[in-house]
Amino acid sequence: MKNIIIWLMLITLVSCSDKSEVKYEISSENLLKTVSYLASENLNGRFSGSKEYYEAANFMVNEFKDLGLMHFEKDSYLQSLYVEYNEVLSGAKLNLYKNGNLDKEYKLGDHYVFRGFTGAGNIKAQVVFAGYGISFPEYDDYKNSDVKDKIVLVFKYNPKWKIEGVNFPSSLPREKARVALEHGAIGIMFVSFPNDKNPQQTIGSVMHGKGEQVDIPQVHIDLTVADDFFSESKFTLKEMQTTIDETKKPNSFKLKSSSEIVVNTNYERAKETVNVIGIYSSTDEKLKDEFVILGAHLDHVGGQGGEIYFPGANDNASGSAAVLEVARMFAKNKLVTKRSVMFVLFSNEESGLEGAFHLADNLGFDSTKVTAMLNMDCIAHGDSIKLGSGKSSPKLWELAKSIDSTNAKLTINGTWSGGGADATPFHQKGIPTLYFVTTNSYTHLHSVSDTPETLNAELYEEITRLAYLTTYKIAKGDYIGEQLVR
Repeated sequence: MKNIIIWLMLITLVSCSDKSEVKYEISSENLLKTVSYLASENLNGRFSGSKEYYEAANFMVNEFKDLGLMHFEKDSYLQSLYVEYNEVLSGAKLNLYKNGNLDKEYKLGDHYVFRGFTGAGNIKAQVVFAGYGISFPEYDDYKNSDVKDKIVLVFKYNPKWKIEGVNFPSSLPREKARVALEHGAIGIMFVSFPNDKNPQQTIGSVMHGKGEQVDIPQVHIDLTVADDFFSESKFTLKEMQTTIDETKKPNSFKLKSSSEIVVNTNYERAKETVNVIGIYSSTDEKLKDEFVILGAHLDHVGGQGGEIYFPGANDNASGSAAVLEVARMFAKNKLVTKRSVMFVLFSNEESGLEGAFHLADNLGFDSTKVTAMLNMDCIAHGDSIKLGSGKSSPKLWELAKSIDSTNAKLTINGTWSGGGADATPFHQKGIPTLYFVTTNSYTHLHSVSDTPETLNAELYEEITRLAYLTTYKIAKGDYIGEQLVR
């Protein structure tokens, strides 16, 4: 009992000490102002490598300069890397033809969205339903189905069931498009599972999978559009999913409709992009070369055809603005820390964590010098706070939980193992990680509706405050690290 009382007294003293040192506080007004800029139409969804992404990056650089943060390398706040790039240009079309006649013209954003790494094309051809789009000896949607010079319509994901002894290939679009092209198809349409309780809507995405560019049009269509293409067929799309899932056998066939797809692109195999990095330096002789990393990804999935863009307010203008606001609080409060803090805005989280992997592999010093990596992603929509990686970094998780218990009391108990998103490469290096996210955060994920108006300002302010105080405690020496639980 005596030990518990002493522990509680220490917690109280630390909390009081922190508050006396924190003169300036986190402001939801500042946070939302930054989010509104990053999610604006002028920045067109911040697709990494685009001129709009560079505008966002340079904005952050100027903010870091004004705060007096130190450069990361070569007198620059920017760390370059090269990534795959694809811009969907104007002139997009998706039309339905029946009996050779135009039946419906669909609207980009409302009825369909191109996959981020779609190939270019101006095509018109009969549509063939090809199930899950898998071609494997034990299960082949293309067996006995002629798709040469046709457009295939496939389920976006792999089946939820398994065949004993068979490992299906990746369900990412590049793999399914590659298989379709190898069988002679000239275009591919992806559709969500109609039998799901809440079928996924069409979304903007650049998570495409590794490999070479598959230069055929690749489009995600709405379920209502898929139903239009099935309208004169013997079976519905729902019935086809049920039949295939129950029998675990392919059931591909030609539809009595054709499609016209037009998409123009600007593709580059390797285009330069940047992480943005600023350092708040410690003057402690023993620990100044140790770091706490606080990061969030700056990129989102861009726009398409000059007609639509994906604002990415929650994902992840919210995390980026929070990194800036925490950096601002460190600078304005002139906090004295033992460890240095590295503030990072990552590129290319959306396409496969390339920016985070690049930094983890190119820190410029041994990764053992990183005491902890804190990641913020989708932190402004929802109703409570979740801290990921707690099963791998329990001491770090308990530290943040204890801070919240004396403040907003919004953190739930659920957590997970490993890093998650941009924390993953650092976890893989053996660095303790903590992932800040809000629960029920993904209502507008990758949608044109992910706008600042959908954000929960109070929750957003509290989770940013928690990240701030957690970062500060680690930097000033209240956390000494731990052995990761694998």
